Amino acid sequence: MNKKKNKKSNIQRFGAKLQTLRNQHGLTLQQTASLLGLSAHSHILAIESGQKLPSLELVLAIAHLFNVTTDQLLKDELELEINDAGRNMESPSPGPESK
Repeated sequence: MNKKKNKKSNIQRFGAKLQTLRNQHGLTLQQTASLLGLSAHSHILAIESGQKLPSLELVLAIAHLFNVTTDQLLKDELELEINDAGRNMESPSPGPESK
């Protein structure tokens, strides 16, 4: 049961980091979804709110889009280091599938 609680907090932490990155880059949910190759923004919203887990492909695409490491996104003990000059706002290739 403790594992399940820890997993839930990790989901919320990832979502909070994604929301922080999106907001710091001035992107809407729809713009972020589009840049990540998703057809709808509802999947991004569900991840940010901790309702869904991102796929491995989506984690990689988010890291590439915002120029952060996957460790920064996935490890709760690591904070985000925003490097605005190095951001990549082109759609990553190949894009993950929309769920």
